[in-house]
Amino acid sequence: MSPHPLLDVDQVPDLEPRLRAVGEVFSVVGALHTQDSGCVTYGVRLPDGTRWCVKEATTGPAQRSLDRAWAFHRAVRHPVIVPHLHRIAVRDGRTATVMPWRAGESLYGAAPAAAHRSHPDRPLSRFRALPVPRILAALDRVLDAHLAVEAAAQVAVDLYDGSFLYDFEGDELHLIDLDEYRPGPFTLAADRLPGSRRFMAPEEWRRGAVIDIRTTVYALGRTARLLLDAGDDERAFRGTAAQLTVVERATRADPGERFGGVRELAAAWRAASQT
Repeated sequence: MSPHPLLDVDQVPDLEPRLRAVGEVFSVVGALHTQDSGCVTYGVRLPDGTRWCVKEATTGPAQRSLDRAWAFHRAVRHPVIVPHLHRIAVRDGRTATVMPWRAGESLYGAAPAAAHRSHPDRPLSRFRALPVPRILAALDRVLDAHLAVEAAAQVAVDLYDGSFLYDFEGDELHLIDLDEYRPGPFTLAADRLPGSRRFMAPEEWRRGAVIDIRTTVYALGRTARLLLDAGDDERAFRGTAAQLTVVERATRADPGERFGGVRELAAAWRAASQT
């Protein structure tokens, strides 16, 4: 059997020509389209029809992020989390990571480019307009994946709507770009953590704060609040009063007043969802 053209190569001098030599590069998303992440992501279709995602770091900070992601994906495996399967050394100490391609759209979206998140054509708006049972099923997948994150003693950092890849036709959600997840608890040594302020807990903005699984609980509570709301003003929650009570506890400013972990949060959420 011939070597796999992406999973069996360990080093290339230049990534994109290699990808174009082994298959069809049908998608290229650069740093300007990913909030200046410093990465370029390629979609590659091989002659056998399989599709792969290859993410290359082009800056020092991006490389550190990819290194962190590589360690995270060695610790956590879950069907909802798109895995990092292989690394390719490129040049100047940079690497690229090979992942299986998953159908769907990032809920953060990029089109129409000039539109606000609440524009009806944006993926997040389309997701929020889905029947509530479909949204709840997607949220359940997010919670289930974070039970695996918790079990591996990892904590969520930079979880936001861009992390949610949703296939509108197949009705399936996956988690992507969890590059800032890391072992916890840890003490914040910077002025803030990376992330979207819509999802971030108060302690993520405070140097010297402890970041632990209760910070993950906050991010998951905000996920439920924002994905089940009809708009960004958070005045049209589509869940039940019992579910909103769970969200409110999960997102309290004092970490000690939140659920003690993802398992406790998931149990409360699922109980509220059955009533």
